[in-house]
Amino acid sequence: MDDVTMSTAEPLRIGDSAPDFQARSTQGDFQLSALRGEWVVFFSHPADFTPVCSTEFAALARRQAEFDALGCRLVGLSVDSLYAHLAWVRALRELFDVEIAFPIIEDPSMAVGRAYGMISDAAADSMTMRSTFFIDPDGIIRAITCYPHNVGRSVEEMLRLLRALQQVDGADVLTPEGWNEGKPVLLPADEQADAGSDWFCRFADRP
Repeated sequence: MDDVTMSTAEPLRIGDSAPDFQARSTQGDFQLSALRGEWVVFFSHPADFTPVCSTEFAALARRQAEFDALGCRLVGLSVDSLYAHLAWVRALRELFDVEIAFPIIEDPSMAVGRAYGMISDAAADSMTMRSTFFIDPDGIIRAITCYPHNVGRSVEEMLRLLRALQQVDGADVLTPEGWNEGKPVLLPADEQADAGSDWFCRFADRP
């Protein structure tokens, strides 16, 4: 089932290449590297038919158009089989009146989860698989978030983080606390002798 082309005993870090893999999904055969040229939000959950993840998937489905508008593909993952995924998608449609249009990857051997450092080689189950990887168009991991199984992720924050990553991509700017689209960005610190009193925290002009 899983064909992971890279594995590591250490957790992945920001700046690492996202391990490529092939697997079955609710949208057919899937290969991560086929999405090069697009941003990817790759998120995992411990199991299908779980309360917290059901609300997350429903919220992501409702707001998928916003990710699409940012040139970003959503990709889900869990250890459950493809058949369980398909049954869960149907159940979510009936319960929340949403259509899960993004692929959900099956990972019954936990090979993908282990390749991404979501779970250790000694783990007996997938309880810790609540990670989100923000992958840029070159296949580089730009941000990682991890949540416990009993606390839901915020889709609003996922969108905000994605927009911030795109804002600073290839630009010599930074985003301040709580930055949202349209807000002023920061300039790098100016350590020249004649720099002003704001040398360490300089805001750029509003767009």
